[in-house]
Amino acid sequence: MKVEVLLSTMNQINDNFIEKMNLQTDTLIINQTNDYFEYKELIKNNSKIRIISMKEKGIGLSRNNALMRAKGDICLLADDDMVYNPKYEENILAAFNSQPKADVILFNVPSTNKNRPTANIKTIRRVRSHNFMRYGAVNVAFRKNSIWNSNISFSLLFGGGAKFSAGEDSLFLFECLKKGLRVETNPDEIAIVNQEGSSWFNGYNNKYFYDKGVFFAALSKNFAYLLTIQFLIRKYKLYKNEITMPNALSMMLKGVNNFKKGELDVLDNQIKEN
Repeated sequence: MKVEVLLSTMNQINDNFIEKMNLQTDTLIINQTNDYFEYKELIKNNSKIRIISMKEKGIGLSRNNALMRAKGDICLLADDDMVYNPKYEENILAAFNSQPKADVILFNVPSTNKNRPTANIKTIRRVRSHNFMRYGAVNVAFRKNSIWNSNISFSLLFGGGAKFSAGEDSLFLFECLKKGLRVETNPDEIAIVNQEGSSWFNGYNNKYFYDKGVFFAALSKNFAYLLTIQFLIRKYKLYKNEITMPNALSMMLKGVNNFKKGELDVLDNQIKEN
């Protein structure tokens, strides 16, 4: 099996970041730019690095462009603030060989930012619909043909550069589960992630909670209200100093209801950021 990293990045003007990330395998880089298109190939560490620069915006679009052009048997989703373990390829191949039924495996990728921790994976276990949202794109490795054969792609509505903030990775995993793919965890640490900056998070404001409401409705129209309540309670300590729970609830309900009515362009003055 061949491992390939699918890396989404923006406005890179040279390839210095490739060395910083310690990429040791074939890699497809989608570099979203403001003003140019370009394709080039490099050879580093005996691996082929393909770089496609495109004048476009949006993480879902970037991930889909990489997914369509992937060549590896096992693909990893990556961001440019990750640094890979020198043995990541060996560990990933060993995991897929020892977990032969898994279509998707979620690996440990600790965050160096204590305010934005990632999931701490301790054991090999199957991921179900009640716990998939704790994992992010940086954890994800998958058998390419499993994703292709199931016609799974990323939402263009959510994530950095899209109309609504984060959620495209959760929707991707949920789609995998809905299509019957087997998602498992593995405690091997394949990389670390910085997560100091964000292309979409600007605080716990009206827009943040409105977008969360839209996300939960996109995830499940039937359970959107329940997901909204549990989120507000579970995350209260994070947002309590920036917005009251009633106001946050109001914004989330607007998002849920507008999604259900198909009125995603309805953004009144209360929802827009100051």
